[in-house]
Amino acid sequence: MLLIRGSFRVNGGTKPDGDTVPFTPDDVADWRLVPGCTGVLPKADGRVSVRLEGIDALETHYTNGSYGPERRQPLKFAREAADALLTWLQFTSIQWHDDGTVTTTPDRVPGYILTSGTDMFGRCVALVGRGTPPAYSGYRIDVDKKKLERTANHHLLSLGLVYPTFYEGLPVDLRDALKAVALEAKESTPPKGLWAKDVTVEGAEIDGIKSITNDDTGVVILPKLFRRLKDYFDFDPENCSLACFPAFLAAGEDKFRILPDDEVLTGLHRVVEITEDQILRMTHPSEDILFVNG
Repeated sequence: MLLIRGSFRVNGGTKPDGDTVPFTPDDVADWRLVPGCTGVLPKADGRVSVRLEGIDALETHYTNGSYGPERRQPLKFAREAADALLTWLQFTSIQWHDDGTVTTTPDRVPGYILTSGTDMFGRCVALVGRGTPPAYSGYRIDVDKKKLERTANHHLLSLGLVYPTFYEGLPVDLRDALKAVALEAKESTPPKGLWAKDVTVEGAEIDGIKSITNDDTGVVILPKLFRRLKDYFDFDPENCSLACFPAFLAAGEDKFRILPDDEVLTGLHRVVEITEDQILRMTHPSEDILFVNG
């Protein structure tokens, strides 16, 4: 993976969450080294929002950009994941504002990223490290389990505050290590973090947008499933039925494999079940799914 040294800074109107954090290289030209079909496009100060590899935190401000308002999942675990990420990066004071922005002390902290490139949306996807990096900036290095364990990605999974969510491109040994630490949090007694409330595979009654967004009564589910449900309900705000949701999922054409199988499936309707009484569940946990597109 390509190592880039720099600093993390979330002041100045950004809305960090548990799986995205702004990063500025010490040498802004290092962004040109990041591989991918779409180059990284930094802001004027060199900052880019880095998406943490292999994890997915509950949504705090999701919109599909085409229709419907910005929405979020129940805030408790979403905010806990963001706090845990910023605290791990060694911000010592974190003050959240009503609009989702944050003020921290210190203003910035040193760290580094390890990236294989951008995703299909042009976002830099990376493992996130703090402090002094294990090699010089701008060089590609081998990333083993020991280096992985020094990242925020591994830390957040160990706390049970994010879902393991894997895409092609992440080396198998690193994926297996992230899966193992996620399962340890999930299967502990009691389950850690969001796993105590997660109903992605167990199933829950979904009867409209409030079922997945209400801070007090909204269900805790895999963010990718939340995003698809949000788009489905906001497409027809008067609709509370899941009757057409499988067709909606089929049209989305998410491509994935159910590990360890090699067959590529198309459409999340293949791993979603809906009963007559509006109980929705995924038939496989996220750690057993490998997505092959965004």
